[in-house]
Amino acid sequence: MAYYRRAGTIPPKRHTQHRTPEGGLYSEELMGEEGFSSDSSLLYHRGVPSAIVDATPWELPDQTLTENRPLVPRHLKLHELFAGQDWKSADVVTGRRLVLGNGDVRISYVAAGEASPLYRNAVGDECVYIESGDARVETIFGVLEARQGDYVILPRATTHRWVPAGNEPLRAYVVEANSHITPPKRYLSRFGQLLEHAPYCERDLHGPDEPFLAEGEDVEVLVKHRGSRGITGTRYVYPTHPFDVVGWDGFLYPYTFNVADFEPITGRVHQPPPVHQVFEGHNFVICNFVPRKVDYHPLAVPVPYYHSNVDSDEVMFYCGGNYEARKGSGIGQGSISLHPGGHSHGPQPGAVERSLGAEFFAELAVMVDTFRPLELGEGGLASEDPGYAWTWSGRGPVA
Repeated sequence: MAYYRRAGTIPPKRHTQHRTPEGGLYSEELMGEEGFSSDSSLLYHRGVPSAIVDATPWELPDQTLTENRPLVPRHLKLHELFAGQDWKSADVVTGRRLVLGNGDVRISYVAAGEASPLYRNAVGDECVYIESGDARVETIFGVLEARQGDYVILPRATTHRWVPAGNEPLRAYVVEANSHITPPKRYLSRFGQLLEHAPYCERDLHGPDEPFLAEGEDVEVLVKHRGSRGITGTRYVYPTHPFDVVGWDGFLYPYTFNVADFEPITGRVHQPPPVHQVFEGHNFVICNFVPRKVDYHPLAVPVPYYHSNVDSDEVMFYCGGNYEARKGSGIGQGSISLHPGGHSHGPQPGAVERSLGAEFFAELAVMVDTFRPLELGEGGLASEDPGYAWTWSGRGPVA
């Protein structure tokens, strides 16, 4: 994280006695990254954070991945995964369906109406984009209120649960890393402050303000973690509720950032995707394309030029407005386009001419670029539009 926060009661000096009103000691826990060499926070528990009374296997939702072969661009209609009233019985943790993935990142989608179990991802950080709906995210650090357009950043091993609010589905686009997710290094000073040229600043990041205490005995927590054959899960039972933190401080904690607070960088001619970057992880980046003034050179072409992703796969999630370059392709709200490395891609036929003279694009999309090939999860296979690859030529394979 870029700056220090504290909440609740903590002792004046770290690693010193912090006593309860009854005279007992709180349990101090360091939650830190990269083996004591990076960001961390100190949390003070009423109970013992290591105490468990049971541990059993947890079978994760289907994590199978299928190679993108033959190598073609693909269109996935994510809203089809939760048709009708299916969302009412789904939750953000166990209901998510794997859409795309590789050894560095997994992308899932869920429409949820139920509160989730307590959950902890011990594989990597999670970045959850809220397409629509509202939720209360209860964590060991405190509560986050999430709304449409929020990115919710959950550091690795943060115990939390999702509680949807209202009568509409909470639609969540989940990016799970095998690493940490941070602001791009070029946005940060060498001491970690967001710089003047960054498209957002610390004022736009919203972390927990106070502890969230809960009571309970024999409380279950689902933990996703590494196994000898990939990613697996364990169901722990804790003798007391994990939400027993009376205070914490540090640089590592969950937070929200709303896409409306991203200040777009524009120019006289078309700007490349790095100006839209919002976060990064190991071997992938996250960008967002927000409503903005477009190129103002008198001969500018506002939509992207054709380009070959020689080093990466590009995944675009369309979550608002009209994406000018994809008109005529069938892509709409809740769509994903996958444009793989090794295949040139760009605007649909007619999009360049239609864009000439445009002064503003009212589009909203979240993009993930990966530096290893992506494979299709069961959710991706179940929601594919089989005709997308042929929309540039107007015809497909001969039957």
